[in-house]
Amino acid sequence: MPPNTPTVAHRVTGAGSPAAAAPTAATTAAAPAEAVTPLMRGVAVLRQLTEAGGTLSPSALERATGLARSTVDRITATLARMGYVRPDGRDVVLAPRLMELGNAYLAALRLPALLDTRADALADELDESVSLAVGDRDGIRFIHQATRRRAMSLSFRIGDLLPAERTAPGPLFATEWTDADWRLWHARRAADPEDRGFPAVPPRVPTTDRPGDAIGTIGTIATDFERRAASAREDGWSLDDQLIEPGLVAVSVPVRHPDTGRIACVASVVSHTSRHSADDLRTTLLPRLRRTVAAMEADLRAAPPLSGTSPPSNLATWTAASKQELGREFVESLARGLTVLTAFGEDRAALTSAQVAKATGLSRATARRALITYEHLGLVRQEGDRTFTLTPRVLSLGFPPLSRTSLPLMALPHLEELAAHVHESTSLAVLTSSGEEIQYTARATTGRIMSVDITVGTRLPAHATALGRVLLSDTPSVPQTHPETAEQGYALVDEELEAGLRSLAVPIHDRAGRVVAAAGVAMHTARHTREQCIEHLLPALRRTATAIEADLHVATHFTHVPLT
Repeated sequence: MPPNTPTVAHRVTGAGSPAAAAPTAATTAAAPAEAVTPLMRGVAVLRQLTEAGGTLSPSALERATGLARSTVDRITATLARMGYVRPDGRDVVLAPRLMELGNAYLAALRLPALLDTRADALADELDESVSLAVGDRDGIRFIHQATRRRAMSLSFRIGDLLPAERTAPGPLFATEWTDADWRLWHARRAADPEDRGFPAVPPRVPTTDRPGDAIGTIGTIATDFERRAASAREDGWSLDDQLIEPGLVAVSVPVRHPDTGRIACVASVVSHTSRHSADDLRTTLLPRLRRTVAAMEADLRAAPPLSGTSPPSNLATWTAASKQELGREFVESLARGLTVLTAFGEDRAALTSAQVAKATGLSRATARRALITYEHLGLVRQEGDRTFTLTPRVLSLGFPPLSRTSLPLMALPHLEELAAHVHESTSLAVLTSSGEEIQYTARATTGRIMSVDITVGTRLPAHATALGRVLLSDTPSVPQTHPETAEQGYALVDEELEAGLRSLAVPIHDRAGRVVAAAGVAMHTARHTREQCIEHLLPALRRTATAIEADLHVATHFTHVPLT
């Protein structure tokens, strides 16, 4: 293990402390002299894109950040080069690869990996949504969600930030707040009484005819939250009775660190009043939540030691080549600064500036300036032993909107790029539950008079299509032709579904190596011979599949990505 790297026992200590999550008034305090201005501007662009749901035009980014249009263009060009955003017409869109920044925090925290199985099992047992949250200054931020698929469903996402006083976990975290933390909370409440700074929740709205009750008086809200915190300290659990919005109820229990007794995270069961009242949550579901929390705490006590593997190296060596190729449009200091966050991970939760420099291939001075910048922005905090750790605020860099993406949405830009390159229609498909049909989930067409016309949602016999044969090749018991497909890594099918139709497909693998989808190209037999398909189309199709897999693997590290 690298020197000064604490065990899991130390890393999760104080996760609920607002003061630990970010410096007080970091958004208004003057930046340190050593802060990297382009890095601060890049973070501002990513945060604005996140708060907008993942998509903004350059002109909207210009207005939201106050930056010059030329600066916005250079920042987005750099982020696109890194794979963190992509152009979509006139808009800038967050790309799945950006989730590697949030993954670095979640891996370093270790809590999702250690506790998510228990949370998922409780959600299945109760048929209700279950979440895990940590404290982030005077709010809470979700680190795991086990949701139920219903018409009336909950829309919270991993990384969403909620005001502490409008949640069930908030009073529990507040039991560990210092006087300085409470002053920070009071200041925020006075500056933002309608909670406009929390895009994940609806703003406070009038509940009576009296104007003052629209948001509640500052004193009333403070008294109520202080009372709830006192009750949480005494009871060891907390309720949210429709504080976020009418109909939503939740009950929460803290998961305490086995060594310190402090709150590592808070587990919650969330429902709505058509299924459970707040009192029903307390009497019926709270006992089962407490049993799960006890098991989670046992898991923390039994957590295996870290492997002590060496950190990655030379993560930033490509920036010089990118700068040479793109010239002024590539902001090298932004790219190098963002790679600093990826230096952290499961066995690298706390790093010195020297260790960050070694992990990224940056100079020690460059790594130190990036860390100072992140400390000012509240994305890292410095420990007493000169090490730095990531804070929950790293999840504010794109994670919430990206955590709800699906494989078809993820694949479509890559399919469109392939279609434009080969001038043929491209598709993504999955195997239906019967195993006998494929279902098209994404399509990209090209401008030809005669083209393959199959709409998303169409089902076709799996055995008669290249996409189907690729998908069948990964099933336990398959005909002799399908092991051949698995061995060569592609399927080429001629005129079995329709005269004149030739199709080529390759598999899409998940993080475990299983085939979960297939990508393909379809064409008329007159446009490409079989040999041309193998020599010219197959390499391009495989590159597309690799790009889709890369996005899928990043996105599924800590989130569930629907295949349809």
